[in-house]
Amino acid sequence: MSITAPARTTLPAAPTAPETHRWPPVIWALLLGTFVVRAAGFALPFLSYRLAELGFSISTIGRILAAFGGGWLLGQLLCGWLADRVGRRTTLVGAMTVATITMPALAAAQSLCAVLAAAFVSGMVFDAPRPIVSAVILDTIPTESGRTQINGWRHMAVNVAAGLTGAIGGLLAGDAGTSPLFLINAAGCASCGILALLVMKPDRTAPRPLAERSSLRRPLTDGRLWLLWMASLAALTCAAAMFSALPLLMASDGLNAAAYGRTQAVAAIVVLALSPVLTPRLSRRAERPTPMVGVLATGSLLLGAGMGAAGLANDTAGYALASSLAVPGEIVLFIAAGSILNHISPPDSRGLYAGIWGTTMAVAVIVSPLLAAWSLQTGGDLLAGATILGSGLLGAALCAPLKALLHPGSPPTATHPAAAESLRLQRVPKPSASGRLLHPDAALHGGGAS
Repeated sequence: MSITAPARTTLPAAPTAPETHRWPPVIWALLLGTFVVRAAGFALPFLSYRLAELGFSISTIGRILAAFGGGWLLGQLLCGWLADRVGRRTTLVGAMTVATITMPALAAAQSLCAVLAAAFVSGMVFDAPRPIVSAVILDTIPTESGRTQINGWRHMAVNVAAGLTGAIGGLLAGDAGTSPLFLINAAGCASCGILALLVMKPDRTAPRPLAERSSLRRPLTDGRLWLLWMASLAALTCAAAMFSALPLLMASDGLNAAAYGRTQAVAAIVVLALSPVLTPRLSRRAERPTPMVGVLATGSLLLGAGMGAAGLANDTAGYALASSLAVPGEIVLFIAAGSILNHISPPDSRGLYAGIWGTTMAVAVIVSPLLAAWSLQTGGDLLAGATILGSGLLGAALCAPLKALLHPGSPPTATHPAAAESLRLQRVPKPSASGRLLHPDAALHGGGAS
Protein backbone atom coordinates (compact mmCIF):
# COMPACT_ATOMS: atom_id res chain seq x y z
CA MET A 1 0.00 0.00 0.00
CA SER A 2 1.39 3.31 -0.97
CA ILE A 3 1.32 6.45 0.99
CA THR A 4 2.19 9.12 -1.52
CA ALA A 5 0.53 9.19 -4.91
CA PRO A 6 2.17 11.72 -7.25
CA ALA A 7 -1.10 12.35 -9.06
CA ARG A 8 -2.74 13.46 -5.85
CA THR A 9 -0.63 16.61 -5.70
CA THR A 10 -2.59 17.98 -8.67
CA LEU A 11 -5.97 17.58 -7.05
CA PRO A 12 -7.74 20.63 -5.62
CA ALA A 13 -7.40 21.25 -1.93
CA ALA A 14 -9.86 19.38 0.20
CA PRO A 15 -12.48 21.32 2.14
CA THR A 16 -11.89 21.65 5.86
CA ALA A 17 -15.48 20.79 6.73
CA PRO A 18 -18.04 18.38 5.30
CA GLU A 19 -19.75 19.83 2.19
CA THR A 20 -22.59 17.38 1.96
CA HIS A 21 -24.64 19.63 -0.31
CA ARG A 22 -22.06 19.02 -3.07
CA TRP A 23 -22.30 15.24 -2.99
CA PRO A 24 -23.71 13.76 -6.21
CA PRO A 25 -27.24 12.32 -5.95
CA VAL A 26 -25.94 8.78 -6.36
CA ILE A 27 -23.91 9.16 -3.15
CA TRP A 28 -26.97 10.30 -1.21
CA ALA A 29 -28.98 7.42 -2.63
CA LEU A 30 -26.40 4.81 -1.73
CA LEU A 31 -25.94 6.21 1.78
CA LEU A 32 -29.72 6.03 2.24
CA GLY A 33 -29.78 2.49 0.87
CA THR A 34 -26.94 1.50 3.20
CA PHE A 35 -28.84 2.93 6.17
CA VAL A 36 -32.06 1.11 5.25
CA VAL A 37 -30.32 -2.24 4.76
CA ARG A 38 -28.44 -1.93 8.04
CA ALA A 39 -31.43 -0.64 10.02
CA ALA A 40 -33.42 -3.65 8.82
CA GLY A 41 -30.43 -5.97 9.25
CA PHE A 42 -31.92 -8.16 11.98
CA ALA A 43 -30.64 -11.41 10.46
CA LEU A 44 -27.21 -11.49 12.08
CA PRO A 45 -27.65 -9.93 15.55
CA PHE A 46 -30.86 -11.87 16.25
CA LEU A 47 -29.93 -15.11 14.51
CA SER A 48 -28.51 -16.58 17.72
CA TYR A 49 -31.80 -15.87 19.53
CA ARG A 50 -33.75 -17.45 16.66
CA LEU A 51 -31.54 -20.54 16.86
CA ALA A 52 -32.00 -20.71 20.62
CA GLU A 53 -35.78 -20.69 20.06
CA LEU A 54 -35.29 -23.74 17.82
CA GLY A 55 -33.47 -25.53 20.65
CA PHE A 56 -29.94 -25.64 19.23
CA SER A 57 -26.98 -25.88 21.63
CA ILE A 58 -24.36 -23.13 22.05
CA SER A 59 -21.79 -25.06 20.01
CA THR A 60 -24.30 -25.65 17.18
CA ILE A 61 -25.30 -21.99 17.23
CA GLY A 62 -21.64 -21.08 16.90
CA ARG A 63 -21.29 -23.31 13.82
CA ILE A 64 -24.40 -21.84 12.18
CA LEU A 65 -23.17 -18.31 12.81
CA ALA A 66 -19.86 -19.39 11.28
CA ALA A 67 -21.75 -20.63 8.20
CA PHE A 68 -23.40 -17.21 7.96
CA GLY A 69 -19.95 -15.65 8.13
CA GLY A 70 -18.67 -18.04 5.46
CA GLY A 71 -21.40 -16.88 3.12
CA TRP A 72 -20.56 -13.28 3.99
CA LEU A 73 -16.91 -13.90 3.03
CA LEU A 74 -17.79 -15.41 -0.34
CA GLY A 75 -20.39 -12.71 -0.98
CA GLN A 76 -17.90 -9.88 -0.46
CA LEU A 77 -15.46 -11.39 -2.95
CA LEU A 78 -18.17 -12.18 -5.47
CA CYS A 79 -19.90 -8.79 -5.24
CA GLY A 80 -16.60 -6.91 -5.48
CA TRP A 81 -15.51 -8.91 -8.51
CA LEU A 82 -18.89 -8.62 -10.24
CA ALA A 83 -19.00 -4.88 -9.55
CA ASP A 84 -15.85 -4.51 -11.65
CA ARG A 85 -16.86 -7.01 -14.31
CA VAL A 86 -20.58 -6.42 -14.94
CA GLY A 87 -21.19 -3.11 -13.20
CA ARG A 88 -22.11 -1.53 -9.89
CA ARG A 89 -25.87 -1.24 -10.39
CA THR A 90 -26.36 -4.73 -11.84
CA THR A 91 -24.48 -6.33 -8.96
CA LEU A 92 -26.26 -4.36 -6.23
CA VAL A 93 -29.75 -4.92 -7.63
CA GLY A 94 -29.06 -8.62 -8.14
CA ALA A 95 -27.72 -9.12 -4.61
CA MET A 96 -30.67 -7.33 -3.03
CA THR A 97 -33.06 -9.47 -5.07
CA VAL A 98 -31.43 -12.62 -3.72
CA ALA A 99 -31.63 -11.23 -0.18
CA THR A 100 -35.35 -10.58 -0.59
CA ILE A 101 -35.83 -14.29 -1.26
CA THR A 102 -33.40 -15.89 1.18
CA MET A 103 -34.17 -13.94 4.36
CA PRO A 104 -37.75 -15.32 4.63
CA ALA A 105 -36.33 -18.78 3.95
CA LEU A 106 -34.02 -18.36 6.94
CA ALA A 107 -36.99 -17.41 9.10
CA ALA A 108 -38.95 -20.49 8.01
CA ALA A 109 -36.12 -23.06 8.24
CA GLN A 110 -36.41 -25.61 11.06
CA SER A 111 -33.97 -28.47 10.47
CA LEU A 112 -30.22 -28.08 10.97
CA CYS A 113 -29.41 -28.64 7.29
CA ALA A 114 -32.03 -26.15 6.13
CA VAL A 115 -30.88 -23.55 8.65
CA LEU A 116 -27.23 -24.00 7.65
CA ALA A 117 -28.02 -23.59 3.95
CA ALA A 118 -30.27 -20.57 4.49
CA ALA A 119 -27.73 -18.95 6.82
CA PHE A 120 -24.93 -19.40 4.28
CA VAL A 121 -26.87 -17.87 1.38
CA SER A 122 -28.26 -15.07 3.56
CA GLY A 123 -24.72 -14.28 4.69
CA MET A 124 -23.65 -13.90 1.05
CA VAL A 125 -26.01 -10.96 0.52
CA PHE A 126 -26.28 -9.54 4.04
CA ASP A 127 -23.48 -6.99 3.53
CA ALA A 128 -23.45 -6.94 -0.29
CA PRO A 129 -23.68 -3.12 -0.62
CA ARG A 130 -20.34 -2.56 1.19
CA PRO A 131 -17.81 -3.17 -1.63
CA ILE A 132 -20.13 -1.71 -4.26
CA VAL A 133 -20.69 1.54 -2.37
CA SER A 134 -16.96 1.78 -1.61
CA ALA A 135 -16.16 1.48 -5.32
CA VAL A 136 -18.74 4.11 -6.30
CA ILE A 137 -17.33 6.55 -3.73
CA LEU A 138 -13.87 6.09 -5.24
CA ASP A 139 -15.31 6.48 -8.74
CA THR A 140 -17.19 9.64 -7.92
CA ILE A 141 -15.26 11.65 -5.31
CA PRO A 142 -11.82 12.94 -6.41
CA THR A 143 -10.25 13.98 -3.07
CA GLU A 144 -9.15 11.79 -0.19
CA SER A 145 -10.63 14.27 2.28
CA GLY A 146 -14.02 14.07 0.55
CA ARG A 147 -13.93 10.28 0.49
CA THR A 148 -13.00 10.14 4.17
CA GLN A 149 -15.83 12.49 5.07
CA ILE A 150 -18.34 10.37 3.20
CA ASN A 151 -17.01 7.17 4.73
CA GLY A 152 -17.18 8.75 8.17
CA TRP A 153 -20.83 9.73 7.78
CA ARG A 154 -21.50 6.40 6.12
CA HIS A 155 -20.07 4.62 9.16
CA MET A 156 -22.18 6.79 11.43
CA ALA A 157 -25.29 5.90 9.44
CA VAL A 158 -24.43 2.21 9.72
CA ASN A 159 -23.92 2.41 13.47
CA VAL A 160 -27.03 4.48 14.13
CA ALA A 161 -28.95 2.00 12.02
CA ALA A 162 -27.41 -0.84 14.04
CA GLY A 163 -28.62 0.83 17.21
CA LEU A 164 -32.12 1.04 15.78
CA THR A 165 -31.82 -2.59 14.73
CA GLY A 166 -31.03 -3.62 18.28
CA ALA A 167 -33.64 -1.44 19.97
CA ILE A 168 -36.51 -2.11 17.56
CA GLY A 169 -35.58 -5.74 17.13
CA GLY A 170 -35.51 -6.28 20.87
CA LEU A 171 -39.01 -4.84 21.25
CA LEU A 172 -40.44 -6.79 18.33
CA ALA A 173 -38.79 -10.04 19.39
CA GLY A 174 -40.25 -9.70 22.86
CA ASP A 175 -43.80 -9.38 21.49
CA ALA A 176 -43.81 -11.47 18.31
CA GLY A 177 -40.68 -13.61 18.38
CA THR A 178 -37.72 -13.39 16.04
CA SER A 179 -39.21 -14.78 12.79
CA PRO A 180 -40.85 -11.48 11.69
CA LEU A 181 -37.46 -9.75 11.97
CA PHE A 182 -36.13 -11.71 9.01
CA LEU A 183 -39.13 -10.66 6.90
CA ILE A 184 -38.42 -7.02 7.72
CA ASN A 185 -34.78 -7.61 6.75
CA ALA A 186 -35.97 -8.86 3.35
CA ALA A 187 -38.16 -5.79 2.89
CA GLY A 188 -35.23 -3.47 3.65
CA CYS A 189 -33.06 -5.22 1.07
CA ALA A 190 -35.86 -4.96 -1.51
CA SER A 191 -36.11 -1.21 -0.85
CA CYS A 192 -32.37 -0.78 -1.39
CA GLY A 193 -32.54 -2.69 -4.66
CA ILE A 194 -35.41 -0.57 -5.94
CA LEU A 195 -33.58 2.63 -4.94
CA ALA A 196 -30.43 1.51 -6.77
CA LEU A 197 -32.46 0.62 -9.85
CA LEU A 198 -34.07 4.07 -9.92
CA VAL A 199 -31.08 6.29 -9.09
CA MET A 200 -27.94 4.59 -10.39
CA LYS A 201 -27.19 4.93 -14.09
CA PRO A 202 -27.21 1.77 -16.24
CA ASP A 203 -23.92 -0.06 -16.39
CA ARG A 204 -21.87 0.09 -19.54
CA THR A 205 -22.60 -2.88 -21.77
CA ALA A 206 -19.71 -2.57 -24.22
CA PRO A 207 -16.71 -4.78 -23.45
CA ARG A 208 -13.82 -2.92 -21.86
CA PRO A 209 -10.21 -3.02 -23.13
CA LEU A 210 -8.08 -5.75 -21.60
CA ALA A 211 -5.98 -3.21 -19.69
CA GLU A 212 -9.09 -1.93 -17.91
CA ARG A 213 -10.36 -5.33 -16.73
CA SER A 214 -10.07 -6.40 -13.13
CA SER A 215 -7.35 -8.99 -12.54
CA LEU A 216 -7.33 -11.41 -9.63
CA ARG A 217 -3.56 -11.79 -9.77
CA ARG A 218 -2.86 -8.20 -8.76
CA PRO A 219 -4.60 -8.18 -5.36
CA LEU A 220 -3.45 -11.72 -4.58
CA THR A 221 0.19 -10.59 -4.86
CA ASP A 222 -0.23 -7.19 -3.19
CA GLY A 223 1.49 -7.52 0.19
CA ARG A 224 0.15 -4.15 1.33
CA LEU A 225 -3.42 -5.30 0.88
CA TRP A 226 -2.88 -8.51 2.84
CA LEU A 227 -1.12 -6.84 5.75
CA LEU A 228 -4.02 -4.39 5.93
CA TRP A 229 -6.37 -7.38 5.71
CA MET A 230 -4.73 -9.21 8.62
CA ALA A 231 -4.55 -6.15 10.87
CA SER A 232 -8.18 -5.29 10.08
CA LEU A 233 -9.30 -8.86 10.71
CA ALA A 234 -7.79 -8.93 14.19
CA ALA A 235 -9.37 -5.59 15.05
CA LEU A 236 -12.73 -6.40 13.49
CA THR A 237 -12.93 -9.64 15.45
CA CYS A 238 -13.43 -7.31 18.41
CA ALA A 239 -15.99 -5.23 16.51
CA ALA A 240 -17.87 -8.35 15.41
CA ALA A 241 -18.14 -9.35 19.06
CA MET A 242 -20.65 -6.52 19.47
CA PHE A 243 -23.29 -8.34 17.42
CA SER A 244 -22.10 -11.95 17.39
CA ALA A 245 -20.29 -12.73 20.66
CA LEU A 246 -22.11 -10.18 22.83
CA PRO A 247 -25.51 -11.93 22.50
CA LEU A 248 -23.86 -15.19 23.59
CA LEU A 249 -22.23 -13.51 26.58
CA MET A 250 -25.48 -11.84 27.59
CA ALA A 251 -27.47 -15.03 27.14
CA SER A 252 -25.02 -16.85 29.41
CA ASP A 253 -25.89 -14.28 32.09
CA GLY A 254 -29.62 -14.83 31.58
CA LEU A 255 -30.24 -11.60 29.63
CA ASN A 256 -32.79 -11.69 26.80
CA ALA A 257 -33.01 -10.09 23.35
CA ALA A 258 -34.63 -6.94 24.74
CA ALA A 259 -31.62 -6.36 27.01
CA TYR A 260 -29.31 -6.78 24.04
CA GLY A 261 -31.38 -4.24 22.12
CA ARG A 262 -30.92 -1.69 24.89
CA THR A 263 -27.12 -2.07 24.76
CA GLN A 264 -27.18 -1.39 21.03
CA ALA A 265 -29.38 1.67 21.47
CA VAL A 266 -26.90 3.11 23.96
CA ALA A 267 -24.04 2.43 21.55
CA ALA A 268 -25.94 4.23 18.78
CA ILE A 269 -26.29 7.32 20.97
CA VAL A 270 -22.53 7.31 21.55
CA VAL A 271 -21.98 7.04 17.78
CA LEU A 272 -24.22 10.06 17.20
CA ALA A 273 -22.27 12.04 19.78
CA LEU A 274 -18.75 11.13 18.62
CA SER A 275 -19.01 10.88 14.82
CA PRO A 276 -19.48 14.63 14.19
CA VAL A 277 -16.39 15.25 16.33
CA LEU A 278 -14.10 12.51 15.01
CA THR A 279 -14.99 12.50 11.30
CA PRO A 280 -13.75 16.04 10.42
CA ARG A 281 -10.51 15.46 12.32
CA LEU A 282 -9.87 12.15 10.62
CA SER A 283 -10.74 13.68 7.22
CA ARG A 284 -8.01 16.28 7.67
CA ARG A 285 -5.60 13.57 8.81
CA ALA A 286 -6.32 11.55 5.65
CA GLU A 287 -4.89 14.34 3.48
CA ARG A 288 -1.41 14.05 4.99
CA PRO A 289 1.22 12.24 2.89
CA THR A 290 1.78 9.59 5.57
CA PRO A 291 -0.77 6.75 5.83
CA MET A 292 -3.11 6.35 8.80
CA VAL A 293 -1.43 3.19 10.10
CA GLY A 294 -0.91 4.59 13.59
CA VAL A 295 -4.57 5.61 13.67
CA LEU A 296 -5.52 2.09 12.60
CA ALA A 297 -3.47 0.63 15.49
CA THR A 298 -5.17 2.99 17.94
CA GLY A 299 -8.59 1.88 16.72
CA SER A 300 -7.64 -1.76 17.21
CA LEU A 301 -6.48 -1.13 20.77
CA LEU A 302 -9.64 0.79 21.64
CA LEU A 303 -11.83 -1.96 20.22
CA GLY A 304 -9.96 -4.68 22.09
CA ALA A 305 -10.12 -2.84 25.39
CA GLY A 306 -13.76 -1.82 25.00
CA MET A 307 -15.23 -5.15 23.96
CA GLY A 308 -12.81 -7.03 26.18
CA ALA A 309 -14.45 -5.26 29.11
CA ALA A 310 -17.63 -7.19 28.28
CA GLY A 311 -15.97 -10.16 29.98
CA LEU A 312 -16.27 -8.27 33.27
CA ALA A 313 -19.96 -7.39 32.79
CA ASN A 314 -22.88 -9.32 34.23
CA ASP A 315 -25.86 -7.00 33.69
CA THR A 316 -27.32 -4.82 30.94
CA ALA A 317 -25.62 -1.65 32.18
CA GLY A 318 -22.20 -3.31 32.14
CA TYR A 319 -22.62 -4.63 28.60
CA ALA A 320 -23.91 -1.23 27.43
CA LEU A 321 -20.80 0.41 28.92
CA ALA A 322 -18.50 -2.07 27.16
CA SER A 323 -20.23 -1.45 23.82
CA SER A 324 -19.96 2.30 24.30
CA LEU A 325 -16.25 2.12 25.11
CA ALA A 326 -15.66 0.26 21.84
CA VAL A 327 -17.45 2.84 19.67
CA PRO A 328 -14.52 5.32 19.27
CA GLY A 329 -12.24 2.49 18.21
CA GLU A 330 -14.73 1.28 15.62
CA ILE A 331 -15.13 4.76 14.11
CA VAL A 332 -11.37 5.27 13.95
CA LEU A 333 -10.72 1.80 12.56
CA PHE A 334 -13.15 1.95 9.66
CA ILE A 335 -12.08 5.42 8.55
CA ALA A 336 -8.35 4.66 8.81
CA ALA A 337 -8.62 1.31 7.02
CA GLY A 338 -10.76 2.87 4.28
CA SER A 339 -8.22 5.65 3.74
CA ILE A 340 -5.34 3.18 3.45
CA LEU A 341 -7.39 1.04 1.06
CA ASN A 342 -8.07 4.09 -1.13
CA HIS A 343 -4.32 4.62 -1.54
CA ILE A 344 -3.67 1.16 -2.92
CA SER A 345 -6.79 0.36 -4.97
CA PRO A 346 -6.07 0.43 -8.74
CA PRO A 347 -8.81 2.23 -10.72
CA ASP A 348 -9.77 -0.95 -12.61
CA SER A 349 -10.03 -3.11 -9.46
CA ARG A 350 -11.73 -0.87 -6.94
CA GLY A 351 -14.67 -3.19 -6.39
CA LEU A 352 -12.42 -6.24 -6.04
CA TYR A 353 -10.06 -4.56 -3.56
CA ALA A 354 -13.04 -3.32 -1.53
CA GLY A 355 -14.55 -6.80 -1.67
CA ILE A 356 -11.36 -8.46 -0.47
CA TRP A 357 -11.08 -6.02 2.41
CA GLY A 358 -14.78 -6.52 3.12
CA THR A 359 -14.10 -10.19 3.78
CA THR A 360 -12.32 -9.15 6.98
CA MET A 361 -15.69 -8.50 8.61
CA ALA A 362 -17.00 -11.78 7.24
CA VAL A 363 -14.08 -13.76 8.66
CA ALA A 364 -14.44 -11.85 11.92
CA VAL A 365 -18.08 -12.95 12.06
CA ILE A 366 -16.83 -16.54 11.73
CA VAL A 367 -14.04 -16.20 14.28
CA SER A 368 -15.77 -14.08 16.90
CA PRO A 369 -18.70 -16.38 17.82
CA LEU A 370 -16.47 -19.46 17.69
CA LEU A 371 -14.00 -17.80 20.06
CA ALA A 372 -16.83 -16.67 22.31
CA ALA A 373 -18.44 -20.13 22.40
CA TRP A 374 -15.10 -21.82 23.10
CA SER A 375 -14.13 -19.26 25.75
CA LEU A 376 -17.46 -19.50 27.54
CA GLN A 377 -17.34 -23.27 27.65
CA THR A 378 -13.66 -23.34 28.67
CA GLY A 379 -13.17 -20.45 31.07
CA GLY A 380 -16.35 -18.41 31.23
CA ASP A 381 -16.83 -14.67 30.71
CA LEU A 382 -13.32 -13.67 31.83
CA LEU A 383 -11.62 -15.84 29.22
CA ALA A 384 -14.03 -14.54 26.56
CA GLY A 385 -13.08 -10.97 27.42
CA ALA A 386 -9.38 -11.83 27.42
CA THR A 387 -9.54 -13.36 23.94
CA ILE A 388 -11.24 -10.24 22.59
CA LEU A 389 -8.58 -8.03 24.19
CA GLY A 390 -5.83 -10.24 22.75
CA SER A 391 -7.31 -9.89 19.29
CA GLY A 392 -7.18 -6.11 19.56
CA LEU A 393 -3.56 -6.23 20.67
CA LEU A 394 -2.71 -8.47 17.72
CA GLY A 395 -4.30 -6.01 15.28
CA ALA A 396 -2.20 -3.17 16.68
CA ALA A 397 0.98 -5.28 16.49
CA LEU A 398 0.35 -6.11 12.81
CA CYS A 399 0.35 -2.40 12.03
CA ALA A 400 4.13 -2.32 12.57
CA PRO A 401 5.04 -4.35 9.44
CA LEU A 402 2.26 -2.60 7.55
CA LYS A 403 3.81 0.78 8.35
CA ALA A 404 7.22 -0.48 7.25
CA LEU A 405 5.80 -1.59 3.90
CA LEU A 406 4.04 1.74 3.42
CA HIS A 407 7.26 3.73 3.60
CA PRO A 408 7.22 7.40 2.49
CA GLY A 409 7.71 8.01 -1.19
CA SER A 410 6.51 4.63 -2.42
CA PRO A 411 4.23 5.21 -5.44
CA PRO A 412 0.93 3.33 -5.50
CA THR A 413 1.88 1.37 -8.60
CA ALA A 414 5.49 0.57 -7.63
CA THR A 415 4.85 -3.15 -7.25
CA HIS A 416 2.32 -3.39 -10.06
CA PRO A 417 3.38 -1.90 -13.43
CA ALA A 418 0.14 -3.15 -14.98
CA ALA A 419 -1.81 -0.88 -12.67
CA ALA A 420 0.22 2.11 -13.82
CA GLU A 421 -0.48 1.26 -17.45
CA SER A 422 -4.19 0.85 -16.71
CA LEU A 423 -4.28 4.22 -14.99
CA ARG A 424 -2.41 5.85 -17.90
CA LEU A 425 -4.88 4.45 -20.41
CA GLN A 426 -7.86 5.61 -18.35
CA ARG A 427 -6.50 9.17 -18.25
CA VAL A 428 -6.34 9.53 -22.05
CA PRO A 429 -9.16 11.92 -23.09
CA LYS A 430 -11.78 10.32 -25.33
CA PRO A 431 -13.41 12.17 -28.24
CA SER A 432 -17.18 12.55 -28.16
CA ALA A 433 -19.45 12.34 -31.19
CA SER A 434 -19.14 16.10 -31.60
CA GLY A 435 -15.35 15.94 -31.58
CA ARG A 436 -14.97 17.42 -28.09
CA LEU A 437 -12.67 15.70 -25.59
CA LEU A 438 -14.44 14.11 -22.65
CA HIS A 439 -12.87 13.55 -19.24
CA PRO A 440 -12.54 9.78 -18.73
CA ASP A 441 -14.14 9.93 -15.27
CA ALA A 442 -17.40 11.26 -16.70
CA ALA A 443 -18.70 7.74 -17.30
CA LEU A 444 -18.04 6.70 -13.75
CA HIS A 445 -20.72 8.77 -12.07
CA GLY A 446 -23.81 6.80 -11.30
CA GLY A 447 -22.01 3.56 -10.44
CA GLY A 448 -21.11 2.20 -13.88
CA ALA A 449 -18.33 -0.33 -14.14
CA SER A 450 -14.96 1.35 -14.00
